Order: sequence, then C-alpha cells, then structure tokens
Amino acid sequence: MWRLALRTLKFRRTSFVATFLAMFLGAAIVIGCGGLMETGVRMAAAPQRLREAPVVVTGEQTYDSSALTERHRIDARLAGEVARVHGVRAAVPDVSFPATVLKDGKPLTEKSASYGHGWASARLTPYTLAAGKTPVTGGEAVLDAGLARRAGARPGSSVDIVVQGTVHRFRVSGIAEQRGDHNPDAAVFLSDDRARELAGGRIDSVAVLPAPGTSAAAVADAVRAEVGDRAEVLTGERRGLAELPGTLSSRRTVVILAAVFGSSVVLIVMFGVASTLGLSLQQRAREMALLRAVGSTPKQLRRMILTETAVLSVASVLLALAPGYAIGRLLFKVLTSSGVVAPAIVYHAGPLPMAVGAAVTVLAAAGATRFAGRRAARTEPVAALAESTAGTRWFSLPRLLLALFFLANGIGLAIATATVMEDGPTLASTAGPASVLFGVGLALLAPGLTKALVALLRPPVRALSGLSGQLALRNAATAHVRMAGAVAPIVLLIGIATGTLYMQSTEDHVSRTSYDENILADYVLDSTTGGFAPGVVATVRATPGVAAASEFVTSRGFVDRPGGPADADLRGVSAEGVRQSLDLPVVAGSLEDLRGDTVALSDKKAREYGVRVGDRLPLHLGDGTALRPTVVALYTDNPKQQYLTLPAATLAPHTGDGLPHQILVRTAPGTGTEVHDRLAALAARVPGTELDDSSSLAGRNNQIQQILVSANYTIVAMIVGYAAITVVNTLVSVTRKRRAEFGLQRLTGATRAQVIGMLTVEGVLIGVVATVLGTLASATTIVPYSLVKSGSYLPSGSLGIYLAIVGGSLLLVFGATLLPSWRGMRSPAVETVKAA
Repeated sequence: MWRLALRTLKFRRTSFVATFLAMFLGAAIVIGCGGLMETGVRMAAAPQRLREAPVVVTGEQTYDSSALTERHRIDARLAGEVARVHGVRAAVPDVSFPATVLKDGKPLTEKSASYGHGWASARLTPYTLAAGKTPVTGGEAVLDAGLARRAGARPGSSVDIVVQGTVHRFRVSGIAEQRGDHNPDAAVFLSDDRARELAGGRIDSVAVLPAPGTSAAAVADAVRAEVGDRAEVLTGERRGLAELPGTLSSRRTVVILAAVFGSSVVLIVMFGVASTLGLSLQQRAREMALLRAVGSTPKQLRRMILTETAVLSVASVLLALAPGYAIGRLLFKVLTSSGVVAPAIVYHAGPLPMAVGAAVTVLAAAGATRFAGRRAARTEPVAALAESTAGTRWFSLPRLLLALFFLANGIGLAIATATVMEDGPTLASTAGPASVLFGVGLALLAPGLTKALVALLRPPVRALSGLSGQLALRNAATAHVRMAGAVAPIVLLIGIATGTLYMQSTEDHVSRTSYDENILADYVLDSTTGGFAPGVVATVRATPGVAAASEFVTSRGFVDRPGGPADADLRGVSAEGVRQSLDLPVVAGSLEDLRGDTVALSDKKAREYGVRVGDRLPLHLGDGTALRPTVVALYTDNPKQQYLTLPAATLAPHTGDGLPHQILVRTAPGTGTEVHDRLAALAARVPGTELDDSSSLAGRNNQIQQILVSANYTIVAMIVGYAAITVVNTLVSVTRKRRAEFGLQRLTGATRAQVIGMLTVEGVLIGVVATVLGTLASATTIVPYSLVKSGSYLPSGSLGIYLAIVGGSLLLVFGATLLPSWRGMRSPAVETVKAA
C-alpha cells in the first residue's frame, strides 16, 4: 500500500498540490495564532533599565485576578526590610516620574518621553558618569548623554526641567552614559531624596542584588517570604513588567483576540482541509471503483488513502513550522505597533502552538479521509462504478446532525449577543464567531441548498442566457454536489469578511458619534510634559471669554460587588466646569458637589450597583487603592459612555503621571476668535501645552477604539486569504477534472465561446448562491451587534464594503474557472478526451 500510495501521489499532482496547500497554509495560520495565545498567557517582558538586578520587588499588578491599569507604588520602608533579608547584598529603591528637559522654554524633541530617577538606581542599567559628579543636593541633576547633547548642557551649567507640571531649575552636576543600548527612554537623575519627594514619597520598585555566591532563586524565595502579600517578586524575563505599569491589562485583550480568531481559524482550517481532501477523493471515485473491481479490499483502500494523507500531513506540517512562527511574529508586530501590547513584551511560540497546528491539520485530514473515503472503500465494485458515473450522494445523518450543531451554535451566539451581552469589549467575542459557525453549517448543507436555489434561478437564467444557460443549468442539476464544493468556501469567505468589516465600521461610527455628542467644550488644552499643575485650570477660567473650564482625567478601576469586582471606566472632572463641558443631564443630586471623596454615575449604573445619592460606593482605583466615595449625583445613562465620574483632584494622583493631562474649555457666546488667541497665548506660556478644538478629544478616543483595528484586519485578512486560496484550489481542481467533458462538448459541435459561456453562467450561479448564503451567515454577526451598538438592524458603513467583498469573490470564481478552461481548450479536443 505504501508503494501504491506514493505512485498515486506522483501521478495526481494537481489534486494533491491543492490538498497540500490547504494543509500547509492552515497549519501555518493555526501555529501563528497559537504563538499569539502563548505570548498573551505568559506576558513576559525583558528588563531594560533594571536589567542588572536579577530580582525585582514591585507593587502587585493585579486586584482579585484582574490586571491594574496604573502603577501600584509601594512603601519606601520596604527597601530597608528587603535589604536585611539573608543573601541580599543590596536593595536599591527605584522611582520613575516624567521629567521634561526644556531648551529655550520648549520641551526637547525626543523619540520618547524622558523620566526622572534617583541616582542610586543608575547602576542597575548600568549608567556611569562620563563627566562631572553625582547629584548630592536637591538642586543638582545628572543628564544622560543624549539629553545633554540636545540641551547643550555640560557640568556646571543650568537646565530647566518640568516635573509635576512645574518648571524647576537644576544645576547639571554630571553627564551619564549607559553600557549597551537597551533603554528606550531618556533619563534624568536627581539625588535620591529629591527624586522620592517629587514622586510623592513612595517608590515604584526595589531592585535586589544577591550577595556573592548566592543564587537569585534562593534570594527571590527569601524575599517573597519577607514581603508576603505587600508586593510582588519578579525574576527572569518577567522583571521587565516592573518597568511597564498597566501592561498586564493588555493580557486579556491579547488572549481574547487569539482565542476568538484562533478558534475561528481552527474551524475554517479543518473545514478547508476536509473539503479540499474530500473533493480530491470524490474526483477519484472512478479510480477507487476500478481498484475495487480488480480485487482490492475495503481495508486496502482505506490504508492507501490513509497513507497518502499521512504523507501529505507530515510534509505540510513540517514545512509550516517556520512560516507559522513568522505569521505569529507578524501578528505580534501588528499588536505592538498599534499600541495593544508594549514593544518590550517578549514574543513566545514554544512547542505547544506547534503541536496544536500539527494536530488540527492531521485531525482535519484524518476526519476527511474517514468520511470521504469510507463510501469508496465499502461500496461493492459494480455499484461503485455506477456511482462514479452518475454522481455522488451527499446526504447522510451524521452530516445533517453536524450541520444542525453548527447552525444551532451560530444562532445561539447571535441570540446571546443581542439579548445577554452588554455593550463592551467582549461583545465581539460572541458576535464574531456566530457567522463562522453558521457559515460552516450552511457549507455542510451546501449541496441541498445549492440545488434548491438553482431551481429558483432556473426561469431567469433560461430567459437571459440562451444555449449556454441551458448547458449550465443541466450541469447544475446533475452535478450539484460538485457545484456545492465550489460554493461552500465562498460562503465562508463572504460571511466572515462581511460580518467582521461591518462589525468594525459600526463600532467606529457609534464610538465617534456618541463621544462627539458627549463633549460640550469648545477647546481642549493638552499637556505633553506629564500633566498640568493645580493652578493652571484657575488661570484658564480667569481668561476673558472663557465661560467654564474643567480638568479631565481618564482611567479604569473596579466596583466592588458581592459577586466580585466589575470593571469600570473612570473619569475625573472639576466640579466648577463639568456641567458646561460634558453632557451629563442630572436626575438626582448635583455635579457641583463633586469634591473630595465623591462620585457621580448614571441612574442605570446606580440601580445595577444598588446605590442612591448619599450612599457610599466601594471602589478600587486603577493603582489598586481602595476608596469609598459618596454618591453626590445621578445622571441620565448613555450606553456608549458609561463612566463613573470623580473629582479630577481625587482620581489624578492614582494615575501614572499623577496629574490631569487635559483641560476642557467652554467659551462664552459671541467671543469669536479673540478667546482662541488668548488661549493660544496662555498655552505658549505653559511649557509643553497644545491648544486644540474639542474634536481632538473625539479623535483621541477614536484612536483608543481603533487600537485593535489593524490587528483585527490583519487576522481577518489571513482568514479570508485562506478561504480565497481554498476557493481557488477547489475551482481549479474541479475545472481541470472537467477537461474531458469540455472536449466531448467540442467534439459534438460546441465552440470554445459556447463552452466559456456555459462556464460563465455556472460561475454566476455559484456566485449568486454563495452570496445569498454568505450574506445570511454574516447577518448572524451584523444584526445582533448592530442592535446592541446602535439599536438598528442595519450596520453602519458604506455599501461599497459589501460590493467589494462580493465583487472580489466573483473575480475569484471567474479567474479560477475561465482561465484554466481557456488554457485547457488550446489542446485539440480529441487529445483532451484521450488523456482523461
């Protein structure tokens, strides 16, 4: 059987190349998504500035298994406790805060932000003095060589640095250089006491240096025992997480993205491999029948088919390992470039995703071999020869049950999206797979559905297409299984592409319009130097022509509930200007009471949390700080902007930079351009301040909403590309198999043009049937998603998206049928029939 299997591989190159491509590309895509999943689960980052410390103690980055979005600082006294642990040579406290160097009153242009640190942590990179001396007093600073060169600074000169929104003048005591080029951020070093004072008295981390002869693992265990649950101890490649506060919050995004698309890819790959291999075996029905007629047993045929499949599976999986790794790296690069994941996160693709990709490919091929080859192996020789001529029966109870399973799950996810899921980041996790599952169910029933739809199309086709249409309809009636083989992958292509693209366009439209409607301010002042000092907003309010001004801070936290904490978007504002800056129709209480530990929220959220005006709402802020603010106001619910609103002075200290980065400005009626000029002059006096109109806030929010767009489109492009290749494989293979049929038609009087016309009508029939079924599949994603997002059954977005998808599918159909047919008919008809 091995010898026979290898000979069949040699002499049936076209069908086996198509099957090999389906397996190879499928395995590569699954391996790529698996690598993305492993990266999200491990979420490790190589240390940069702290790379000389093998053990790092930092604040817990999770609260009740949920990742914090802001840095959780720790008590400075913890450094002394860690230093006394046995085996510790030194415990170096570390702090980081924005420190923007000015030149001629303007921030230096840098590729990335500059940060201030205590000089004791310089040796952890390591930085060494290239000139001058270390900072001793609070008014001295050491600049890294890059900053000093740009600022034109040297030891003994003075430099202005913005810290905490205030300009401080420091004397440059020295210039530092680092060994290697690992730190992406420019550095300013102050004395340890001054750095800790500017950072608010708490520290970010403690870098632990083991004593000579002591292993890092033993020291880490001893430090864990000492600090308990007051801090987290990081070793190895996870040390870099101490430098990237909030990074763990992206783990959920990456894992959900990899899981949703990975599961879709697995289904599509299994279907693609199974359909391609099944079509190949169907086309060999006559060969199988002849082998049965000359004495081959069903067991021998099954072994031959299994051997062929094994050879193709192993070869495709082995060759897909490197491309699969490259695809995973590409997906990861898209995530890092779009801001979903920090560039310092390490990409991991170990043996597990490789094994999953191999298993999916092999199982899909084995399943297709079992179901598609079973009939040829079991059918009696005479009946097999008859069936190979008359066509193949497609209906079976297992196929029906499998189709109903996928259809039911697709409908179930659609119903869950529309009725159970709330508007939020996980909405797409149920809406997206619905079209995939429903599309697979339709594809399994494609032969019967194709036959029914072709029957409906018979009258117009007869009326419009003449003889070519008659021939096409005849072929469709007698070979509906073959036509369904071409329809099925196009159904998936149209369903997935249409559902995903319109889901994204709806998200973009709703996010943009709802944010625009919520912002009442005319202008926004934006700080690029770490935030505004407390007195700036008062200066803005005093500007002639300004009716109101409010600080604006955004973050994420958690509402503590009996069933566990619930994620909450947090917004910080100033009580004096919030009513004129944001559209918050109050239904109870007053927004002017937003001072101190207070909170305002929508009436819907208040009912959900079981609170009223005057009650306390248990919260944990983005850095893990517990807070029980008093509810002072309830406002009308906006399903697209479900923030909890706190005083900016309460929320800002618990964000990364500790200050508000925006000030919303509402101008008085009839002020014209004069107030703009005054605000521009004010912005020029505050270093690093930019003045924009309020639409920039909507644009910035849209950028946040768009953060996964490039990743979504990249993965969808891979899925659609795989489906497109499956379409081409199927159609080219079918067309090449029909060369003898075309030759017979030409011998009986048909011209090339008539045969091409027949194929064109068949292509139109395939396109129409696939478009109807694919559109039906996409509706299971689009309709429920649009209902939740906008209350409409129809999605937002241009009709051109749909037309482009359908048009591209038709181009694939015609290109994969007409071109091979035209080339095949260049040979004499007699030779074509003889070669069959």
